[in-house]
Amino acid sequence: MQRAEPQSQPEQALARAKTGDQTAFAELVREHQSMVYSLARYFLRDSATAEDLAQEVFIHLYQNLASIESAAHLKFYLRKVTGHRCIDYARRQKSHAAKSSVSLDDAPEPVSLFEMPDSMMRSTIRRFVSTLPEKPRLVVTLRYQEDMDPMEIADVLEMPINTVKSHLRRSLAILREKVTRCLGEVEV
Repeated sequence: MQRAEPQSQPEQALARAKTGDQTAFAELVREHQSMVYSLARYFLRDSATAEDLAQEVFIHLYQNLASIESAAHLKFYLRKVTGHRCIDYARRQKSHAAKSSVSLDDAPEPVSLFEMPDSMMRSTIRRFVSTLPEKPRLVVTLRYQEDMDPMEIADVLEMPINTVKSHLRRSLAILREKVTRCLGEVEV
């Protein structure tokens, strides 16, 4: 008879949370809250909205905890739900855009783990990324902020891999053109 391998800490927390252990669920939230918030914050460019959206994502997780199969599936699930909620929010905002708008100069800086040495270039690129349509912007964010490969992005967003690659290719071409137009030829 084979002995079962001991579960990792995240797997144990997930198993306990599924049985109703509130402390274990709080562990899961603490473990993933920065990823969820950062993704929402970078996409939405608003701290308060990103916090609200992250809270919605974790409420949705709590309601659907039984469907989570593993710690890896949990991370995948959270990225997917966050991405979809961000797109939904952006679409709702477009329909309400006539009522009020915020200039890019007034928008807060997005959260990013990647630090460019040139702060002007960093803020310019972030501003340009924010002008992309919702899905391409989310693809670029998942690729370069979350460091996900195109196949993972395709899985999370439930879109064909070639669509992800097309979004990346077109988005990078648009960004390259905008940077060149704004700053001239830039050596990377």
